[in-house]
Amino acid sequence: MLVIGERINATRRRIARAMADRDADLVAREARVQAEAGADFIDVNAGSDPTREADNLKWAVEVLQRSTDLPLCLDSSNPDVLRQGLELIDGGVVMLNSVTAEEDKLAQVLPLAAESGALLVALAMDDRGLPDSAERRVEITAKLVDAAGQAGITSDRLYVDPCIQPISTGGEHGTAVVSAVFRIMRAFEGVHTTCGLSNISFGLPNRNLINRIYVACLIMAGLDSAICDPTAEGLMDSVRAAEALAGRDEFCMNYIRAMRDAGR
Repeated sequence: MLVIGERINATRRRIARAMADRDADLVAREARVQAEAGADFIDVNAGSDPTREADNLKWAVEVLQRSTDLPLCLDSSNPDVLRQGLELIDGGVVMLNSVTAEEDKLAQVLPLAAESGALLVALAMDDRGLPDSAERRVEITAKLVDAAGQAGITSDRLYVDPCIQPISTGGEHGTAVVSAVFRIMRAFEGVHTTCGLSNISFGLPNRNLINRIYVACLIMAGLDSAICDPTAEGLMDSVRAAEALAGRDEFCMNYIRAMRDAGR
């Protein structure tokens, strides 16, 4: 499973402060610990202050490209900020997070992904807002896949996020996304699924327990990527175990290797 490390996010106060103070050491350290924990991409979000978002994102991109060999996932709801971040990428794979099925977002973000060759996180929400069922998520995904294809973005570059909502606000939210992942992965050949994993546990105690169990449920449904904190205790163990149980780890070699590396 492709793991997108979420820790460099300016909604976290220490990251917002590091960006404001230009604390390159802290940002670089956050990238390194996520890489060591098993991240495949480093998400970078500078959106805590809209007036400085572009400058902060560009600064962070420059720091991270000096600090890690992992590719970056540029995370902003502002297409112009994504464009400015893309201009600093020095080659190789990059991911944009994100586009929605809202008409104005499609018109602005799809050309950026098409021209740059970027992978693209596509949120399953549209001008009507967040979806309220698995069926709506699949309907919106169909629109996203069609629009991306018309823009020249192949299915394998698309990472559909079914938009997890907290189970603390509705008990149906957990099962709706599991069902949506199952359907999306079977209905749209080549398309990937991802998610903001920690949204599921918002407002609950011992959030990491909920996150670990939920990621296993999602992997069994077909999820092949997640935006998450790979340093969270036990999370990557849950990922490796679920992949083995789902038949996505031949002879359980990744699981065995991870346990051996951890001395277990």
